[in-house]
Amino acid sequence: MLTEKRSSMLHGVLLIALFACAAFYIGGAQIFLNLSISPMIIGIVLGMIYANSLRNHLPETWVPGIQFCSKKILRLGIILYGFRLTFQDVMAVGIAGMLIDVIVVTVTILGGIAIGRLLKMDSETALLTSVGSGICGAAAVLGAEATIKTKPFKTAIAVATVVIFGTIAMFVYPVAYRAGILGLSPEQMGIFAGSTLHEVAHAVGAGNAMGEDIARVAIIVKMIRVMLLVPVLLVLAYWVAMRARRDGTAAGGKISIPWFALGFLAVIGFNSFDLLPAAAVNAINYIDTFLLTMAMAALGAETSFDKFRKAGPKPFILAAILFVWLMSGGWLLAKYLAPLFL
Repeated sequence: MLTEKRSSMLHGVLLIALFACAAFYIGGAQIFLNLSISPMIIGIVLGMIYANSLRNHLPETWVPGIQFCSKKILRLGIILYGFRLTFQDVMAVGIAGMLIDVIVVTVTILGGIAIGRLLKMDSETALLTSVGSGICGAAAVLGAEATIKTKPFKTAIAVATVVIFGTIAMFVYPVAYRAGILGLSPEQMGIFAGSTLHEVAHAVGAGNAMGEDIARVAIIVKMIRVMLLVPVLLVLAYWVAMRARRDGTAAGGKISIPWFALGFLAVIGFNSFDLLPAAAVNAINYIDTFLLTMAMAALGAETSFDKFRKAGPKPFILAAILFVWLMSGGWLLAKYLAPLFL
């Protein structure tokens, strides 16, 4: 019986791994490389196509394997994400980048939650959308989802908003900078882009389109925002515990520590010592992207379009408001606050 259960779970895992392989293959097409659309985004789209077509024709015994990918493999992917960062990167951009990142992340998340209440949105969808906009796109949404343990379709909706508005920003920023509309120095522009663009891929794509100096600052500032995922997840864990205590749904409302977030921080610390050769780190990052793609595909596989329709336009309205804040507020911070510390 146990052997059959493991075999059934393996079938689900292999199915999701196949989706991830397909996402990598599709993501290698020049059009997706030019748009800086990562395999993770393609993975969730493939998963959603499966959920709305073949899902009902495959054995239910495969479901545990799919859920394993959306939970356990997700957490491992978040931990290994730390190999993209070092504490030296943080020091390289100085106080200006760190301070603006903290302001942007704090205002975006708290403001997004407040706006979500005004729109009478589902609180978890508003939270995921705000975290995705405020920190690092899909990876942040996945981390928050793993902490608050919400329904997969809410995660998919939040990721969709990040993809749409992040991609728009990735094209708008270089055009605005080249046209001289923003009036920012290269270093200020790097801080502006890194502190406000949604995905790491968006920061890379927009930064490279504006020049090497801007790209270097933008990517480092962006990765500092990624590091802020750890304290945000710890706060979320506390919030979940307090809500459980208030609702009487958990004994004592104990705080569930998101250990994968601490693992993520530990990996950053290890990577800061530069103990592994660059080739090994690159290989780990490649594997990590594959694992996160599997997690995204698994989340997509549990999301039907009916649930999108039920969610309505409110998540996209919220994301649009946050998008306007990131562009306008981020520009003001880069224009007037950054020079005080540069």
